[in-house]
Amino acid sequence: MAATSTSRGAPSAVTVSTVVTATLTVPTPGRGFTDLTRDVEAFLREVAAREGVVTAFIRHTSASLTIQENADPTVLRDLTTALARLAPENAGWVHDTEGPDDMPAHIKTMLSAVSLQVPVQHGRMLLGTWQAIYLIEHRARPHRREVVLQFIGAT
Repeated sequence: MAATSTSRGAPSAVTVSTVVTATLTVPTPGRGFTDLTRDVEAFLREVAAREGVVTAFIRHTSASLTIQENADPTVLRDLTTALARLAPENAGWVHDTEGPDDMPAHIKTMLSAVSLQVPVQHGRMLLGTWQAIYLIEHRARPHRREVVLQFIGAT
């Protein structure tokens, strides 16, 4: 196997002078993905972020966050199918307090993430070309979800 060479850009350093926190309230239509990328970008503009890191944290146990492809919507449809196969409804779960989608929603949240962290440079998130930040609603009915956004860095 041939050796590969990695490279690294020059490091940049700033003095952390700012910590800004806001809560985003997101209405979901029910099961599926909601793109939050523009909302996070707007938050960064509002706080005049220059360089640092932005964190998104969802305050729920039956919805989650992910960074995924934003170009082809069939990716999100297939991911929804995969999650349904991994944690199906009516599979004999003991916990069903809020209905047959309750326990599967908790499992899907455990398999994904409740927080994400993205580097920020020159006021922009350093997401890849085809990446977006999504809230994943794991419950069948609509909900209002809270996502805490926090920027730590220089403004």
